[in-house]
Amino acid sequence: MLWRLSKKFQFAADRIIPDSFVFCVILTLICFGAGLVVAQGQAMKLTLGWYNGLWTMIAFAFQMSFMVICCGAAAKSPFVERSLAKVAKLPSSPAVAMVVLLLFGYISSLINWAFSTILTPILAMQLSRNVKGLHFPMMIAAGYTTMIVGQVWCPSASVYALVATKGHFLEKQIGLFTQDVTCYNPVNTALFFILVVTVILIGVFTRPPESELIMYQPKDEEPVAVQAAEEEETLADKMNGSRFLMIILGVAGLAVIAHDIMEKGIIASLNFNFVIFIFLTLNTFLYNTPRKFVEAFKDTMKPAAEVMLQFPFYGGIMGIMTASGLGKVIANFIIQVATPDTIYTWSFLSAALLNTFIPSQGGQWIVQGPILMEAAQALNANIPLVMNAFVHGDEVTNLIQPLYVIPALALVGMKLKEVWGFMAFICMFWMVIASVGFWILPKILM
Repeated sequence: MLWRLSKKFQFAADRIIPDSFVFCVILTLICFGAGLVVAQGQAMKLTLGWYNGLWTMIAFAFQMSFMVICCGAAAKSPFVERSLAKVAKLPSSPAVAMVVLLLFGYISSLINWAFSTILTPILAMQLSRNVKGLHFPMMIAAGYTTMIVGQVWCPSASVYALVATKGHFLEKQIGLFTQDVTCYNPVNTALFFILVVTVILIGVFTRPPESELIMYQPKDEEPVAVQAAEEEETLADKMNGSRFLMIILGVAGLAVIAHDIMEKGIIASLNFNFVIFIFLTLNTFLYNTPRKFVEAFKDTMKPAAEVMLQFPFYGGIMGIMTASGLGKVIANFIIQVATPDTIYTWSFLSAALLNTFIPSQGGQWIVQGPILMEAAQALNANIPLVMNAFVHGDEVTNLIQPLYVIPALALVGMKLKEVWGFMAFICMFWMVIASVGFWILPKILM
């Protein structure tokens, strides 16, 4: 039954979902058109907002691209491939393999979302090679979902970390809220585990017949391996093949990693740059000469091209939203329709809609946060629960808006339309569960 239902979503995706860059351009045009209505036809203002927004994502685009390159090189190394292959041989059936993948995704997402985004599809590839009967597009969609769901119960999520920090921009309005009351309150915890179980059940029981099974088909089965020259006659050749140079880099990297962990602790250290640096350091040992190291990175640069290209365009969408005031119009709508009982559901739905155009939790909170907090105070609502609803809304439509799945797709060589239908299928369940949950659970658990 679940497979037949999921096929309806995937059938539509196969016919109407273009490549991810075209999807981004269409979102830009929709946002621009809606912005023209709100901004009363000020097209040049919106165009300049789009232009300025492009450059707000440049640093993030490089970070994401470099992450894909570093992680892709590590994943293709002979040592990592052999290690993951051993882990992937442990499950003996498709159902167990799917559970292993999704549990790994949840656990890694609670450590760090970037860590989970890259390692989960890598594990999916290895599991697919060793366990027959796994539908690879569903594995990628469900594995990506675990990273998204994990963020609603992750203390380092942007909003939870921000409102716990002294001096945040809403402190005078709402004060400080630590993660024990925002991230780990009973309602959010209950919803998180309901979603965990739901996604695992969807992954296990959405099974295609054998005739419709799509298994992983690697584009390049060979791991990255660069042979050193047989005769190193010159000094340049000796330096290019020097293991000593890579050992120096690797030891320096390990020293930085150890210092950061000892000073801040493991969890506090795992910011985005630190995760990338871990993989960069790992590669100095996996590819133990400068020649091998450089060639491995060259080999994984092509998948990063889409990431580098598309992220600035999503910054442009954010620029249009800000310049037009469209984000505030959407957020203000909830003040007109919400009641003390429905404020949480309306906060969730409005955040879900706005995230389609502002795919950055921090950026969206700047636009929507003040309005949500004003509405919560006016209705005497529970402020941490409104924040939870916002975070769920911000995350759920990441299953429709494909920005953060692009690195995973680049690593496994898939197109957006191959997984988008399954992502939308899972999104439907999350939308229903969260909408009902934020209406009923506060009355029961708070």
